[in-house]
Amino acid sequence: MADMRRLLLILTLVLWGGSLALPLQAQEQATLVANALRIESDRILVAEGAVEVFYQGRRLTAARLSFDRVADSLTIDGPITLSDGSGVKVLASQAELKADMTEGILRSARVVMNDQLQLAAAEVLRLGGRYTAMTRVVASSCRVCAENPTPLWEIRARRVVHDQAERQIYFDNASLRLGGVPVFYIPRLRMPDPTLTRSTGFLMPALKSSSTLGTGLRWPYFITLGPSRDLTVTPFLATKDVQALELRYRQAFRTGEIALSGFLANDRLQAGKTRAQARAEGRFDLPRGFELTFDAQTVSDRAVLLDYGLSDADRLNSVLAVTRTRRNEHIAGRLIAIQTLRVGEPSGTLAASLGDLTWQRRFSLGPLGGQGGLQFQAHGHRRSSTVATDGDNDGLSDGRDVARARIKADWRRDWIMGNGLIFGVLGEVTTDLYQIGDVASAYGGTHSRSHGAFAAELRWPLVKAGKGGVNHLLEPVIQVVAAPNRTARLANEDSVLVEFDQGNLFALNRFPGADAVERGVRANLGMNYLRRDPSGWTLGATVGRVIRARDLTQFTAGSGLDGRNSNWLAAWQLTHANGTQLTSRLLLDDGFGLTKAEMLLAHDRPRYGLEAGLLYHKADPAEGRLIDTREVVFDGRVALGQGGWQAQLSNRYDLEARRASNAGLGLVFRNECLSVDVSLSRRFTSSTSVRPTTDLSVSLQLLGFGGSMAPGPARQCRG
Repeated sequence: MADMRRLLLILTLVLWGGSLALPLQAQEQATLVANALRIESDRILVAEGAVEVFYQGRRLTAARLSFDRVADSLTIDGPITLSDGSGVKVLASQAELKADMTEGILRSARVVMNDQLQLAAAEVLRLGGRYTAMTRVVASSCRVCAENPTPLWEIRARRVVHDQAERQIYFDNASLRLGGVPVFYIPRLRMPDPTLTRSTGFLMPALKSSSTLGTGLRWPYFITLGPSRDLTVTPFLATKDVQALELRYRQAFRTGEIALSGFLANDRLQAGKTRAQARAEGRFDLPRGFELTFDAQTVSDRAVLLDYGLSDADRLNSVLAVTRTRRNEHIAGRLIAIQTLRVGEPSGTLAASLGDLTWQRRFSLGPLGGQGGLQFQAHGHRRSSTVATDGDNDGLSDGRDVARARIKADWRRDWIMGNGLIFGVLGEVTTDLYQIGDVASAYGGTHSRSHGAFAAELRWPLVKAGKGGVNHLLEPVIQVVAAPNRTARLANEDSVLVEFDQGNLFALNRFPGADAVERGVRANLGMNYLRRDPSGWTLGATVGRVIRARDLTQFTAGSGLDGRNSNWLAAWQLTHANGTQLTSRLLLDDGFGLTKAEMLLAHDRPRYGLEAGLLYHKADPAEGRLIDTREVVFDGRVALGQGGWQAQLSNRYDLEARRASNAGLGLVFRNECLSVDVSLSRRFTSSTSVRPTTDLSVSLQLLGFGGSMAPGPARQCRG
């Protein structure tokens, strides 16, 4: 009786004092809360009404509980809820458990894992606090309704064991049913529970059909190699005599990570030849704030990536880089190897091996004021060919190799006048030293070039506050640039294509690379406008052009910068809080004829979204465009009703050729328990190495196992 009185005293304190913070040595004691307590037969404690028990992280709720002190057992009447803090919850109508709740039997029970996967069983047996064994089980993560009690999918099994330590679920005599119809039977099945994100086993398969490969099955097998390594093996067999294997290895280190992937295939497209692709990616933190990154890839032939849907790249860049970026300093070193997949582009005359080293620093100039910058860059590239002839008529031998060193200094300072005018001066000076292994033209040998450009700039930002909190900003800008008309001309390889946009309207040099510099005296004129509306939309626009003292014929017609007067640049962007963004850029000649036009519309909402683009580039043989380029791109999605269905559509259409380049159609279903993805795509382009292809892919995933993707909207029940 003394022990029972002490227990009643503790229970009374808990009941009346609420939740008490126990000292460390008392954390192993159980806490019981109930509406009523009584003692029967001097050995049985009976708790009734809103019963709650807390012990070692476990929580039990029930309508009635009987504790037998001698047998050290609990008899519990439901409804019962037992949770252990690991994401597993057991609901039952009646239970008999040991006092520590680690072993016992629960009847008419339901096990809920991670608030998603549910396993209903006639009986649940708890063993050693680790295993939960169930008989006559129905498992599903689908919500059922009274008007339609059949879940979209369910797994029925004679016996199921859940290993909480390994976080695995084992099914005996399992049958998968879709909509109540049995579709698959397996004597033994192991699945990861919802709390496990990495586990050895098969992933969900995908059915693929291709006009070039036939119909086949792709079934990945995932292998864990410890907490920081894994391997995925994906075989693919198709009806047109296709045998393929894809491998992916990943490993995480204390200072970085790597990913290695490979692909091997035998098919009729290139009979008797093994087709392959390999790639290595990684990132590592180095001492003193440096970062090492690498991405190396290669293929056996030009078409393997397109034939198997691995990538649509037409050049493969393998890059090894070491970088460090601080507030006022940037250091980068790169080694690049290029493999061309373009038909008609010989690899021997392509600059396939490149190296770069860049050091750049920003600093204040003390008494001089303003901000200065200093940059040093070294670059080199080589071709495997030693051809000394000029086969492409660019004035350079096709097998030339180039090494370059550059030093550049720049400075800018602004003054704000009393009336709000901003007056600025800026300038830059560069010196380049070239060594060109080219004996077929005057560009060969050692060359140097020094170039400078200086400018004075005047800006007058005008701000106006309108009705309803609307703000307007109008800023006219005049910039006068002085630069030499003549400078040493060097072989131009990295500055052939020049874009004229709002980002470089007021730049001292619009050439993107180092091989060319912008010459001559000129005036850059422009107007910036910005409107902000508190209702959630913003409009920004820029209009401008370049006026030169002399036409030095340094730009192509397609760039919009040729002639004494450049094209008019008109660019604007409209954004709205509802997810709409409209961006446009136009280059117009004096007769308002289009040289270039680009427009992009994006709208993103929870139930629908689209991205649409329009592109026009006027023909320019100097830039490799023999005919006009006119193209329309569209990518959209829309939810179909409230049932979790979504339709997707994509298309790229060449208006000049009057045919599509590629098109795609998709249908996706996702709710709280199931994800289905059906996609149909068609590539219309062809060449000597690739042919037009139609691809169909179907994948299905049962949500609720192994930390799968986030569930979609849950099924809604009527009433």
